Order: sequence, then structure tokens, then C-alpha cells
Amino acid sequence: MPSSANPPTTSALRPATPLHSENGGSPLVLLLIAVCTAVTAANIYLAAPLLPLIAREHGTTAAAVAWIASVAQLGYAAGLLFFAPLGDTANRRRLVGGLTLVTTVALVAAALAPGTGALAVAVFVAAAATVIPQLLVPLVAERAPAARRARHVAAVIAGLFTGIVAARVLGGLAGQAFGWRWVFAGSAALTLVLGLATAAVLPSERRPRAASLLSGIASLPGLMRRSPDLWRACLRQAGMFGAWSALWTSLALLLTGPAYGLSTATAGLFGLFGLAATAVAPLAGGLVDRFGAQKVVRWAYLVAAVSVPLFGLGGHTMAALWPAALAIHAALVASHVANQTLALTTTSTPAAANTAYVVSGFAGAALASLVAGPAFDRLGWGGVCGVAAVWLLIGWAATGAKRARRGR
Repeated sequence: MPSSANPPTTSALRPATPLHSENGGSPLVLLLIAVCTAVTAANIYLAAPLLPLIAREHGTTAAAVAWIASVAQLGYAAGLLFFAPLGDTANRRRLVGGLTLVTTVALVAAALAPGTGALAVAVFVAAAATVIPQLLVPLVAERAPAARRARHVAAVIAGLFTGIVAARVLGGLAGQAFGWRWVFAGSAALTLVLGLATAAVLPSERRPRAASLLSGIASLPGLMRRSPDLWRACLRQAGMFGAWSALWTSLALLLTGPAYGLSTATAGLFGLFGLAATAVAPLAGGLVDRFGAQKVVRWAYLVAAVSVPLFGLGGHTMAALWPAALAIHAALVASHVANQTLALTTTSTPAAANTAYVVSGFAGAALASLVAGPAFDRLGWGGVCGVAAVWLLIGWAATGAKRARRGR
């Protein structure tokens, strides 16, 4: 029966209490959370489409400054380790407001950075503080009706991926028109307005435990040991996110390089194919609620496996890049909805579990990006596709492990 496929651990979450139910604004609050998630998630990938412009200003190549994009991902992973677990213990309204202010200041510093070193530091701090989406997703999961939990989570995830893809599209266009510094300044303004507005509508919480930056980190190893489902979700998404990151962060290098010779703005428009794939999130949420996370992840990996050879062909023909971009984004979104829903419902501390899950994903993405840059320099676009294939194999091993154990 489809219903039996749902994760049996959803009872670990507290009973659903609608967001801001006292004024009946729950749907509007969910929409605001999704939009805030989109804007703040975009900050992590803001540098990627601007690399050619940053390199040109500093008299170097785009490949030589590609490490800045990896710094942002590592900063986000560090912020998740310290700040995201506080969602189980701290007042999330105050936490979201404080992190919004830090992110805004760091983005302004990035816009004013005199060199690549200062820019990297500012990007790291901005990414570390912009963990707001991963404080909001557990909140939504806690307060959603159990039968529609994955769909509510999917709505926020759709906002997250819309922001990630829009960062490439709008960032490239705005960077070409106004310069890369104004892109960081504009993102600072949007983050400030939407972050503070979201903080204002969140429920005020009184938590019985004192929040500590280190207590959340200390709890993660034991949490992973106690929950095999969480461990598998982490490894699955690390593989999928790593494959996506290797391809997507290197795509600007291919499109603006000798193979195609596109401008930064034109290359940024390519992200519209990925934006279209975010429509998969609501569908994936419904499938997870009906069939369970395991099946959805297997389908997602199958789609991703098809996309890698298409990306390989895309090194020579633009027509292959179009379906490849749609496929890898659809696979990533579906896998993320399934794995994150499982991670949020498998323990009684969803914020800490979410931290372990998202840190694993972004660590996998950051490592893949770090490897993809040198691979592109030495082996070309085929090397980047090889990195993506390796990361998918790592994630697939975790996906198949549970099936093999069930067979025995």
C-alpha cells in the first residue's frame, strides 16, 4: 500500500501548530518564508556567475578565482554547524533577525572588497550567516499537518532552489549591466528587508534549554549513530549535491570559454532551464507523502545518471546542455525533498538532524567544486563530468545499501 511506504518516524515531531495561526495568516507566512528562503539561498551562489567579471577586474582568469565559489559553500557548511542546531533550543525569531543583520553587513563588505582575499572573507561570513533557510525548514515541518508535511517542506525547498538558480540568471544579467559589486549590494538590501520581515512574523518561542554554539555540534555524531536513515539521507544528498555543484559551478567556465564564447549575461540566462525544474518540488513532495522517500530518491538518481552523459555531449553541442540542465535540477530537487523530509522526521531533534543533513550536502558540494576547478583546467569539460559521475556513484552506494540489506 502506498501509505505504508511513508517514514514511520514522523511521530518524532511535535503536533502540528499552524504558523501565526492567531491571525489566520498561515498561507501568507508560508509564502513569505519561501520568498525569504529564495533570497537568502541565492547569497551562497551569488559569486559563481560573477567569476568572469571578478577575474577581469583583478587581471586574472575565471578559473583562477573559481575557489571563491567553494569558499561560499564551505562558509555555509560552517554556519550550519554552529547556527542551525540552535533551532532546537533558541528563539528562532531573534536568531533569524540577528543572522539577517550579519549577512547584510557581510554582503556590503563583499561589494566594497578591494581584492580577492577580502572578497573571499566577506563571502565566507555572508554564507556562514545566511543559514536562515535551514532554520525555517524545520519550523515548517514541525507545524505542518502530518499528511501534508512533505508538500509543505517542498514549498520552501522550491523557494530555496528558485533562489539558487535565480542567483545565476539575475546575478549574471545584473553583473553584466551594473558590475559585480552592485549585485552584492542589491542582495544585501533584499536580504535585510525580507529577513527582518520574516523574523517579525515567526512565533515567539520560549525554549526550556539554553542555546549553545557547541552543544549542537557535540550532539551530531551520536545523532548520526542512532539514526541509520539520517546517515543514509546525508550520504545520498552529498553525492547528488556534489554532482550538481561540480557541473553547475563550472558551467560558466564552459559557456564563457573558447567552446561557446558567450557573455556573462548570456551564460546566466542558461539558468532559466534550471529554474523551470524547480516545479518538480511540489510533485516530489506529493510522491514522498504517497510512496515514501526511498523510491523518490532512486528515481532522482536515475534521472541524474542520464544527465551526466548529456552534459558530456554539451561540451560540443549546446542542444545537449538544455535537457541536461533540466534533468540534473529536477533530480536534485526531487532528491532533496525526499531526503530532507526523511531527515526532519527521523529524530526528535529536527534542527540538529537538519544540520547534519545539510552540512553533509554542502560539504559534498564544496569538495566537488574544489575538485571540478582543477579538473576543468587539466582535463576540460569532460573532467568535470567525470567528477560528477564519481559523486553520483558515492551517493548511489548509500541508496542501494538499504535495498541490499532488505534483500538479505
